[in-house]
Amino acid sequence: MDRRFTPVVATLFAAISTPGMAQTSAAKDTSKDASLPEVVVTDTAASTVKVDRTSSVKSTAPLLDTPKSITVIPLEILSQTGSTSLQEALRTTPGITFSAGEGGTPLGDRPLIRGFDAQSATYIDGVRDTGAQTRDMFNIESIEVTRGSNSTAGGRGGPGGSINLVSKLPKKEAFNEVNIGLGTDSYKRTTLDSNMLLGENMAFRLNALYYDSGVPGRPSAVDVNRWGIAPSIKFGLESPTSVTLSYYHLQSDDMPDYSTPYRNSGTARSKANPDGPIDVGRQFYGRTALDFRNTQTDIGTVQFQHDFSKQLSLRNTTRYGKTSQDYIVTNPDDSVGNVNRGYVFRSPKSRVSDTTTMTNQTDLTGEFETGFIKHKFAAGLELTHEETNVGSYVISGAPTGAARVCNAALLANYWCTSLYSPNANDPFLGTVSRSPTVTNTTVITKSVYGFDTMELTKRLFLNLGLRWDNYSTHSVQNTGANNFSNNDSFRNYTAGLVYKITPEASVYVSYGTASTPSGASVGDGGDNLSAANQALPAERTKTAEVGAKWDLLNKQVSLTGAVFRIEKNNARVAVDANTQAVAGTQRVNGFELGISGNLTRKWTVFGGYTHLDAKLVDNGPLAANSINNGNQFPNTPKDSASLWTTYQVLPKLTIGGGAFYVSRVFGNPANSLYVPSYVRYDAMATYVVDKNVTLQLNVQNLTDKLYYDQAFTTHYAHMGPGRSAVLSANIRF
Repeated sequence: MDRRFTPVVATLFAAISTPGMAQTSAAKDTSKDASLPEVVVTDTAASTVKVDRTSSVKSTAPLLDTPKSITVIPLEILSQTGSTSLQEALRTTPGITFSAGEGGTPLGDRPLIRGFDAQSATYIDGVRDTGAQTRDMFNIESIEVTRGSNSTAGGRGGPGGSINLVSKLPKKEAFNEVNIGLGTDSYKRTTLDSNMLLGENMAFRLNALYYDSGVPGRPSAVDVNRWGIAPSIKFGLESPTSVTLSYYHLQSDDMPDYSTPYRNSGTARSKANPDGPIDVGRQFYGRTALDFRNTQTDIGTVQFQHDFSKQLSLRNTTRYGKTSQDYIVTNPDDSVGNVNRGYVFRSPKSRVSDTTTMTNQTDLTGEFETGFIKHKFAAGLELTHEETNVGSYVISGAPTGAARVCNAALLANYWCTSLYSPNANDPFLGTVSRSPTVTNTTVITKSVYGFDTMELTKRLFLNLGLRWDNYSTHSVQNTGANNFSNNDSFRNYTAGLVYKITPEASVYVSYGTASTPSGASVGDGGDNLSAANQALPAERTKTAEVGAKWDLLNKQVSLTGAVFRIEKNNARVAVDANTQAVAGTQRVNGFELGISGNLTRKWTVFGGYTHLDAKLVDNGPLAANSINNGNQFPNTPKDSASLWTTYQVLPKLTIGGGAFYVSRVFGNPANSLYVPSYVRYDAMATYVVDKNVTLQLNVQNLTDKLYYDQAFTTHYAHMGPGRSAVLSANIRF
């Protein structure tokens, strides 16, 4: 495969050798950059994992005074856990799972929060990031997970919550940091993070990545290769007016892996007789002669901010982004009885897509008083144009329907292979060409919104938010077929009351809504526009939540807890084969607990527990769907928990580890396909060689547990990585 790493290596060496980039360790970050979260520092010898507030300008109160369940995963946790992808990073936060893709539903990050799809509710620095992709963490400062119906803050989607990725941007501190990692499974990863001061009021930051690795527990044919670069510059670090220019590029060349087919027991699958992944070990059914996956993401951002005073600021963000996917992947087809006879049919799935987004977002934030009431507000306007083009490949000779039954001829031409001993090096004897059919989907959104936190008394706060969206989408094939449109406007709101029991403890009650119109993923997800749904109004989701937050041990540790109900009473359901209506009901009752911070000067902890009773209450009148009434949401575990902790055993030595539990997950609404529960253990140790060099050892999946982290609706379950070990050196100069 094409290993395009030369530009990154050149950039790394050029940046490191640039004069004037020596570290000034005594410098402090005194910039007023609102994009960076405020961090409570406990001790120079201890890790810092507690964060007081989010980076969003729409957040008008600290976390303690915000009537929502919010988890911030700081850079310290990302580094300690050795997280390189979004899925790895979010395993530290229970209640989030990932759903699998295929051809129509693209490969990439498709997170679910409290049981609901959050692909179209994923943001970078507060701006929606629509295109399907697999995100790397090399340019991420922190991850903010907001739970509960959240369209008031983000617009369409977000019925169960949203995810905001906070980028590494320039600040007033000169440093150079290079991280070099080597490990099992041919793991090689190098990152650069360099921040250079260009005078008193300007800074330049460069983050870069080279990553090449196999996948632990999978054959050597399965691999990951990425490189990326993210330069940014900020003018006016300490001035009332500032401008930040940033660019992000990431591209990959991977071997995709659908892992393991479901067991085919030979009898009809049902809730009473479900099938899980077949027990054949860590097999790989793809073909290196046919399969590939190339992706590329480019994002350019210009952000202008002017502080009129300490009480009033204006920010404008303009962003252009493009994300593309190009792949052919083998699906280990479990249909037509092959698996039950010891064979697998290699069903090819393909996608060629690109998504472009243009967004302009203006926010006004400030403080004022009306009589005895103090207000902290945020108001804004958002204009967005999104467009996706989706095509596929024509792969000659691929059997369909009953012709997929494995026989001597299909084994001879390698469309079929052994269930127990497949050969990834089997040749491909056909031809591949681009399909001439392309589907174009566009979405134009116009939004206005406002938030206000009112201090009614020293102990009582009222939090209100309101948003109006005008949403217009159109989807058509280049042949003129499948011409669909949806035009809708919807309002969403949030309201919460916070009572401070003490300055360090609060209780709250909140209510919020979300709207998910047809085609919300702009043709790059699982809810494409169609004749059946184009005329339907947006689905409406409502979340009611009661919770408590407590900062203890001199505000070094945060404890959180919440009880909630999410309800969608107009879910899209099938009336017949060609008609849908917004008449279904879905409901999630649950509770969650969280902890983060420093228990002592040397002991840190980060984790939580989530219970979700997620029911498909009413799936509509169609008999094939109504039989699923009362079933559990797909890809939604009833119970999940995580705990990550570190302890400084010696002045230079810190050890840590984590346990991550996910209960059984069903792959489909019928609850007839599932992946079993699992517990995974990780471990780490860091050793400070001197003030400039730190060594870190991460051992992931310590017991080499064979588990599955994604369940597709049919055919296959995606296998989690096996045991791996990585030794990295972090060098600052």
